[in-house]
Amino acid sequence: MSAKLDEVTDRHVDLLRHGEVAGGVCFRGRSDDPLSDLGWAQMSQAVADAPTWTSILSSPLQRCAAFGECFADTHALRLERVDALSERDFGAWEGMPAHEIATEDLTRFWADPASFTPPEAEPFEAFRRRVLETWQKLLERPDPHSLVITHGGVIRVILAELLQMPTTSLLLIDVPHACRTRIRIPKPPGRPSLVFHRCN
Repeated sequence: MSAKLDEVTDRHVDLLRHGEVAGGVCFRGRSDDPLSDLGWAQMSQAVADAPTWTSILSSPLQRCAAFGECFADTHALRLERVDALSERDFGAWEGMPAHEIATEDLTRFWADPASFTPPEAEPFEAFRRRVLETWQKLLERPDPHSLVITHGGVIRVILAELLQMPTTSLLLIDVPHACRTRIRIPKPPGRPSLVFHRCN
């Protein structure tokens, strides 16, 4: 009886990272490159066995929003573009592959992305604040099951908050292309919990 009640009262949010992007591997925050053909295929596979979502939200960047628009149209849903779901702006590092960045700077960034800000980049605390403010609004929505199409950095921030991880461990969370993460949101006083972090 209680299991059936949980199924009725619990809400869920699925976080989906975009697929592979045209232009190769690099620091890509505000840069608005499109998905590659493989990226489209990866995202299609990631949602192939998906439940019926009741709402779809997306980063406005085309590597997220283009697939989201197509998926929303197919399933007769409205896509809501949310600026705060955009990736962190990497400033002067935008478009640069890791091997072109000074080893010392890159090492400091990997060790603790909160304490080292790339030149002209969005400070980590500002990025974290906008993501978690949006996450809090998501927790308060009535939608039974939302799909959020976003970026690796955004997903890491949400998971670190959920699992009470320090910022020094943030980049230890692997979020590959088209990775799908499900979070259960029970009624208060229950706390959100991680259901799965599925990376095909």
